Amino acid sequence: MPVDDRAATDLAMLVLRAATEVVDGVQEGLAARGYDDLRPAHGFAFARIAAADTTVVDLAEHLGTTKQAASQLVAGLVERGYVVREPDPRDARARLLRLTPAGEACTRAAEEAAAEVVAGWSDVLPGASLGALHAMLRRVVTPGPLRPAW
Repeated sequence: MPVDDRAATDLAMLVLRAATEVVDGVQEGLAARGYDDLRPAHGFAFARIAAADTTVVDLAEHLGTTKQAASQLVAGLVERGYVVREPDPRDARARLLRLTPAGEACTRAAEEAAAEVVAGWSDVLPGASLGALHAMLRRVVTPGPLRPAW
């Protein structure tokens, strides 16, 4: 069944608003847990760094920024104690980025905060609706890395 343009636009705006609520909720949850020195861009960086061997070049590509912007972001995370740079055994010129224990703890705190946002949705959705929403989004959203859409 075709969707009219107005309904499609409304649906797109609702999905974007839901994403905004999650990002805002994670930020509030992190601040409440003492991680008030981070922005949403840091969370997208943490997701990429935690997923696999990551260099600044990889991170820049993932974030859709320049290498210089990614380097500045990483420098701030290193300075705050969330990330370390280690030699890359595949390339002596490159450095791999790794989360420190503080970075891993922050990642867990962000996951808890995201779960709290979704738990709030379960308070307003009847019965199995949240599970149905989850299943439907899995069918229409292309799997892939979590990255900002700036």
